[in-house]
Amino acid sequence: MIERWSRDWWMIAVRGVVAILFGLAAWVWPGITLLALVLLFGAYALVDGIFALVAAFRGRPGGSRTWLAVTGAVGVAAGVLAFLWPGVTALVLLMLIAAWAVVTGVFEIVAAMALRREIEGEWWYAAGGAISVLLGFLLFIWPVSGALAVVWLIGLFSILFGAALVTLSLRLRQQATAARPGGTAAARP
Repeated sequence: MIERWSRDWWMIAVRGVVAILFGLAAWVWPGITLLALVLLFGAYALVDGIFALVAAFRGRPGGSRTWLAVTGAVGVAAGVLAFLWPGVTALVLLMLIAAWAVVTGVFEIVAAMALRREIEGEWWYAAGGAISVLLGFLLFIWPVSGALAVVWLIGLFSILFGAALVTLSLRLRQQATAARPGGTAAARP
Protein backbone atom coordinates (compact mmCIF):
# COMPACT_ATOMS: atom_id res chain seq x y z
CA MET A 1 0.00 0.00 0.00
CA ILE A 2 2.73 2.45 0.92
CA GLU A 3 4.41 1.88 -2.43
CA ARG A 4 1.29 3.16 -4.22
CA TRP A 5 1.01 6.18 -1.88
CA SER A 6 4.68 6.92 -2.42
CA ARG A 7 4.30 6.73 -6.20
CA ASP A 8 1.22 8.95 -6.12
CA TRP A 9 2.62 11.47 -3.63
CA TRP A 10 1.87 14.26 -6.09
CA MET A 11 -1.89 13.62 -5.86
CA ILE A 12 -1.79 14.33 -2.13
CA ALA A 13 0.32 17.41 -2.85
CA VAL A 14 -2.27 18.68 -5.34
CA ARG A 15 -5.04 18.17 -2.76
CA GLY A 16 -2.97 20.18 -0.28
CA VAL A 17 -2.24 22.99 -2.72
CA VAL A 18 -5.93 23.24 -3.68
CA ALA A 19 -6.84 23.46 0.01
CA ILE A 20 -4.25 26.20 0.60
CA LEU A 21 -5.47 28.16 -2.44
CA PHE A 22 -9.07 27.85 -1.25
CA GLY A 23 -8.05 29.14 2.20
CA LEU A 24 -6.09 32.05 0.76
CA ALA A 25 -9.01 32.99 -1.50
CA ALA A 26 -11.30 33.04 1.53
CA TRP A 27 -8.87 35.42 3.31
CA VAL A 28 -8.20 37.67 0.33
CA TRP A 29 -11.93 38.19 -0.37
CA PRO A 30 -13.55 38.12 3.11
CA GLY A 31 -16.61 40.00 1.90
CA ILE A 32 -17.40 37.13 -0.44
CA THR A 33 -21.08 36.57 -1.18
CA LEU A 34 -22.89 33.44 -0.08
CA LEU A 35 -23.26 32.27 -3.67
CA ALA A 36 -19.53 32.69 -4.32
CA LEU A 37 -18.72 30.85 -1.09
CA VAL A 38 -21.05 28.00 -2.07
CA LEU A 39 -19.44 27.73 -5.52
CA LEU A 40 -15.89 28.02 -4.12
CA PHE A 41 -16.58 25.34 -1.51
CA GLY A 42 -18.30 23.17 -4.13
CA ALA A 43 -15.30 23.40 -6.46
CA TYR A 44 -12.88 22.59 -3.64
CA ALA A 45 -14.91 19.63 -2.32
CA LEU A 46 -15.42 18.27 -5.85
CA VAL A 47 -11.71 18.47 -6.81
CA ASP A 48 -10.63 17.06 -3.45
CA GLY A 49 -13.15 14.22 -3.76
CA ILE A 50 -12.14 13.38 -7.32
CA PHE A 51 -8.46 13.18 -6.37
CA ALA A 52 -9.30 10.98 -3.37
CA LEU A 53 -11.39 8.66 -5.60
CA VAL A 54 -8.64 8.46 -8.23
CA ALA A 55 -6.12 7.58 -5.52
CA ALA A 56 -8.48 4.94 -4.10
CA PHE A 57 -9.14 3.27 -7.45
CA ARG A 58 -5.47 3.33 -8.47
CA GLY A 59 -4.43 1.73 -5.18
CA ARG A 60 -4.30 -1.88 -4.23
CA PRO A 61 -7.22 -3.70 -2.55
CA GLY A 62 -7.43 -3.15 1.19
CA GLY A 63 -9.12 -1.32 4.03
CA SER A 64 -7.43 2.07 3.63
CA ARG A 65 -8.40 2.16 -0.04
CA THR A 66 -12.04 1.77 0.98
CA TRP A 67 -11.74 4.66 3.44
CA LEU A 68 -10.18 6.83 0.74
CA ALA A 69 -12.99 5.95 -1.67
CA VAL A 70 -15.63 6.85 0.93
CA THR A 71 -13.83 10.13 1.66
CA GLY A 72 -13.75 10.89 -2.06
CA ALA A 73 -17.42 10.04 -2.52
CA VAL A 74 -18.37 12.33 0.37
CA GLY A 75 -16.31 15.15 -1.16
CA VAL A 76 -17.85 14.70 -4.61
CA ALA A 77 -21.37 14.54 -3.11
CA ALA A 78 -20.76 17.71 -1.08
CA GLY A 79 -19.43 19.50 -4.15
CA VAL A 80 -22.34 18.43 -6.36
CA LEU A 81 -24.90 19.44 -3.70
CA ALA A 82 -23.27 22.86 -3.43
CA PHE A 83 -23.61 23.35 -7.21
CA LEU A 84 -27.17 22.02 -7.38
CA TRP A 85 -28.43 24.29 -4.56
CA PRO A 86 -26.43 27.53 -4.86
CA GLY A 87 -29.16 29.57 -3.14
CA VAL A 88 -28.81 27.57 0.06
CA THR A 89 -29.02 29.56 3.29
CA ALA A 90 -25.92 30.36 5.32
CA LEU A 91 -26.91 27.96 8.10
CA VAL A 92 -27.46 25.04 5.73
CA LEU A 93 -24.15 25.75 4.01
CA LEU A 94 -22.38 25.78 7.35
CA MET A 95 -23.97 22.48 8.33
CA LEU A 96 -22.96 20.96 4.97
CA ILE A 97 -19.38 22.13 5.40
CA ALA A 98 -19.36 21.00 9.06
CA ALA A 99 -20.65 17.52 8.21
CA TRP A 100 -18.20 17.17 5.33
CA ALA A 101 -15.29 18.30 7.52
CA VAL A 102 -16.14 15.83 10.32
CA VAL A 103 -16.69 12.84 8.01
CA THR A 104 -13.58 13.37 5.89
CA GLY A 105 -11.51 14.17 8.99
CA VAL A 106 -12.51 10.92 10.71
CA PHE A 107 -11.68 8.89 7.59
CA GLU A 108 -8.28 10.59 7.29
CA ILE A 109 -7.46 9.83 10.93
CA VAL A 110 -8.39 6.17 10.34
CA ALA A 111 -6.20 6.06 7.21
CA ALA A 112 -3.28 7.62 9.13
CA MET A 113 -3.62 4.95 11.83
CA ALA A 114 -3.47 2.27 9.12
CA LEU A 115 -0.27 3.86 7.77
CA ARG A 116 1.54 4.26 11.09
CA ARG A 117 3.48 1.02 10.74
CA GLU A 118 4.42 1.70 7.13
CA ILE A 119 5.75 5.26 7.07
CA GLU A 120 7.24 7.82 9.38
CA GLY A 121 5.43 11.13 9.71
CA GLU A 122 1.96 9.64 9.26
CA TRP A 123 0.85 11.91 12.05
CA TRP A 124 0.73 14.77 9.50
CA TYR A 125 -2.19 13.03 7.83
CA ALA A 126 -3.82 12.43 11.21
CA ALA A 127 -3.23 16.10 12.09
CA GLY A 128 -5.01 17.17 8.92
CA GLY A 129 -7.91 14.89 9.83
CA ALA A 130 -8.02 16.21 13.40
CA ILE A 131 -8.05 19.81 12.13
CA SER A 132 -10.92 18.88 9.83
CA VAL A 133 -12.93 17.31 12.68
CA LEU A 134 -12.24 20.34 14.90
CA LEU A 135 -13.48 22.73 12.19
CA GLY A 136 -16.64 20.66 11.76
CA PHE A 137 -17.44 20.68 15.46
CA LEU A 138 -16.75 24.41 15.73
CA LEU A 139 -19.13 25.08 12.85
CA PHE A 140 -21.82 22.91 14.44
CA ILE A 141 -21.43 24.70 17.80
CA TRP A 142 -20.93 28.23 16.44
CA PRO A 143 -23.11 28.55 13.31
CA VAL A 144 -24.36 32.12 13.67
CA SER A 145 -21.10 33.84 14.57
CA GLY A 146 -21.16 35.93 11.43
CA ALA A 147 -20.25 35.24 7.84
CA LEU A 148 -16.90 37.02 8.06
CA ALA A 149 -15.74 34.95 11.02
CA VAL A 150 -16.84 31.76 9.28
CA VAL A 151 -14.99 32.71 6.09
CA TRP A 152 -11.82 33.35 8.13
CA LEU A 153 -12.26 30.08 10.05
CA ILE A 154 -12.79 28.10 6.85
CA GLY A 155 -9.76 29.82 5.31
CA LEU A 156 -7.60 28.97 8.32
CA PHE A 157 -8.76 25.36 8.30
CA SER A 158 -8.07 25.01 4.59
CA ILE A 159 -4.57 26.47 4.87
CA LEU A 160 -3.65 24.25 7.86
CA PHE A 161 -5.19 21.15 6.29
CA GLY A 162 -3.46 21.87 2.98
CA ALA A 163 -0.11 22.38 4.72
CA ALA A 164 -0.53 19.02 6.47
CA LEU A 165 -1.25 17.28 3.15
CA VAL A 166 1.67 18.95 1.37
CA THR A 167 4.00 17.95 4.21
CA LEU A 168 2.73 14.35 4.05
CA SER A 169 3.22 14.29 0.27
CA LEU A 170 6.81 15.49 0.63
CA ARG A 171 7.48 12.75 3.18
CA LEU A 172 6.01 10.18 0.77
CA ARG A 173 8.11 11.58 -2.08
CA GLN A 174 11.20 11.35 0.10
CA GLN A 175 10.35 7.74 0.93
CA ALA A 176 9.78 6.91 -2.75
CA THR A 177 13.14 8.45 -3.66
CA ALA A 178 14.89 6.52 -0.89
CA ALA A 179 13.28 3.25 -2.03
CA ARG A 180 14.60 3.58 -5.61
CA PRO A 181 17.76 1.71 -6.54
CA GLY A 182 20.64 3.72 -5.20
CA GLY A 183 18.43 5.31 -2.52
CA THR A 184 18.68 4.54 1.16
CA ALA A 185 15.34 3.38 2.52
CA ALA A 186 15.36 2.95 6.26
CA ALA A 187 13.00 0.27 7.50
CA ARG A 188 10.67 1.27 10.29
CA PRO A 189 10.39 -1.18 13.18
